[in-house]
Amino acid sequence: MRRVSRGATALMLAAGLSGAGTTAWAAEPTREPTRTEPAAADIAAELKAIPGMKVEERTSTLPGHRWFWLSYRQPVDHRRPNGQWFEQRVLLQHKSADRPMVLYTSGYNTPTTMFRSEPTALVDGNQISVEYRYFTPSRPVPTDWTKDTIWQAATDEHRLIRALKKIYQGRWISTGGSKGGMTAVYHKRFYPNDVDGSVVYVAPNDVDNDEDSRYDRFFATVGSDDRCRAHVKSLAREFLKRRPAMLERFEADAARNGWTFSILKTPDRAFENSVMDFEWGFWQYMLQSDCPSLPPLDASDDALYASLDAIAGLSFYTDQGLEPYIPYYYQAGTQLGWGKPQFTHLRPLLRYEDSYQPRTYVPRDIPMRFDRGRAMRDIDRWVRDHGSRLMFLYGENDPWGSERFRLGRGSRDSAVYEAPGMNHSGRLIDRLPAEQRTRALADLMRWAGTQQRAGILSTPADAEDPMLKQRPPL
Repeated sequence: MRRVSRGATALMLAAGLSGAGTTAWAAEPTREPTRTEPAAADIAAELKAIPGMKVEERTSTLPGHRWFWLSYRQPVDHRRPNGQWFEQRVLLQHKSADRPMVLYTSGYNTPTTMFRSEPTALVDGNQISVEYRYFTPSRPVPTDWTKDTIWQAATDEHRLIRALKKIYQGRWISTGGSKGGMTAVYHKRFYPNDVDGSVVYVAPNDVDNDEDSRYDRFFATVGSDDRCRAHVKSLAREFLKRRPAMLERFEADAARNGWTFSILKTPDRAFENSVMDFEWGFWQYMLQSDCPSLPPLDASDDALYASLDAIAGLSFYTDQGLEPYIPYYYQAGTQLGWGKPQFTHLRPLLRYEDSYQPRTYVPRDIPMRFDRGRAMRDIDRWVRDHGSRLMFLYGENDPWGSERFRLGRGSRDSAVYEAPGMNHSGRLIDRLPAEQRTRALADLMRWAGTQQRAGILSTPADAEDPMLKQRPPL
């Protein structure tokens, strides 16, 4: 359970206010429409011809692209398609119908700014960014939380892909980072023929939720600088030693910003959860080279508070910070599992160590029951026994790589790469050693059915997953 960077939710909301365009719902046709030739068709008209598709074109900020905000009607329960429906937000960056299509998912809200994921930039393709079900505005009302499952979400993508393939008939690549990477794997497990390859960034694979010792080994050995590792641990302990001073500042910030604590009950519990996030947050979001920027242990209360807030995001454990991510915590507590290191370096200063789990962050009026790892064991077996065209990328110093996907005897045309010294990044092909980077690029281009462009030996500078800095780290 990690933090979201301060101001990220406001950033997402503000981005949704820009742009202008026309909106239209497609009428349900009496027969399936016939697709015209790309040269003669307007992409907006083709999109509007898809039953259940709402289309709004906005001003593009990427040269050579058109930008569409789509809303696609999806069944809440794909096993009962005649029941309740909801509108799923999808953002399309259209380059050309004859270019590859990259399906990007964050696993959370979709970014509301134009960007190219690393695979999109490398294959010079189109991109659709799919919002995960139950993240607003893609949340059905009334809300049946039992349908917030990995199969239902995978079937959302399957149904959308089937509709869009009437227009984009070339190769498809799926991608995502962190929970978005997990989402790409789950979709491929249930619908292996929907896409021609999957590029999966920094995706954890929690097969045995009760066994988390890999995280403890990671934090005991991460990086090559023993002093940096020890200082990060000591700072977390110092925050707890100065609890009254830290709480005074936190409560003052809460009063100024209107933050409330009905989910975690008290500012003290919220503060302590942020401290438990600090070490993880540092290694997830920062590099070892950032260690000199951390304050010394004898720094002022203000300096220590600022460092805790910058890295762990104190506002995240307020009601306002947690509410947007309830769909994630619900899934973590029912299917995905969660990581929980032993906070031995913080004892006996902790008061609420047992609160560090998904059930704490979901309102009590939403029932939850963990499936004891059944869903994740199924995913893990499929990857090892049947997975194909899967590229897994991890940062060497990212805590979420402690429990990662593994290939097996049945895995085909797949690989696992680790970028030296890197963190929780969505741009890791470019950070691989030269020989591995060449191999990864060749596989991606082959899956996408395109040739590597002259002079493209690394990722363009504008390619990054913006959501990896704007959400809780799983």
